[in-house]
Amino acid sequence: MSQASFQLFSATSFEPAEDAARRLAIANDADPREAVLEGIDVVELNFPKFTDGRAFSQAFLLRRRLGFRGEIRATGDVLIDQLLQMQRSGFTQAVLRADQDLAHGQALLAHYPHFYQGDAVHTAPHFAEA
Repeated sequence: MSQASFQLFSATSFEPAEDAARRLAIANDADPREAVLEGIDVVELNFPKFTDGRAFSQAFLLRRRLGFRGEIRATGDVLIDQLLQMQRSGFTQAVLRADQDLAHGQALLAHYPHFYQGDAVHTAPHFAEA
């Protein structure tokens, strides 16, 4: 996943594009391994507070353990400071809190095109691909 495939939205104007029947919201304290993902295109993971990082673990489980190939969207108290870690944990979309600058978030993602370590999406370390 490149930063171009990570989509950012503002909470002030965000409207989901997909049909509600193809979207699944998983509670912050739920185990994603218990979710029924058949027919689901988008999983929404909520950050009730920016200091609560359980959604990072949920995204990682969805990508690496469950092999979910659809969109994983971050919602709630989402700050631009979290975007790189979200991308590396398996998220593909983030709905930024209303007071967050969308352009600044996009610039931050573009600033780091590669990482040395593997992550939830690209498991091989960069040196193995270089």
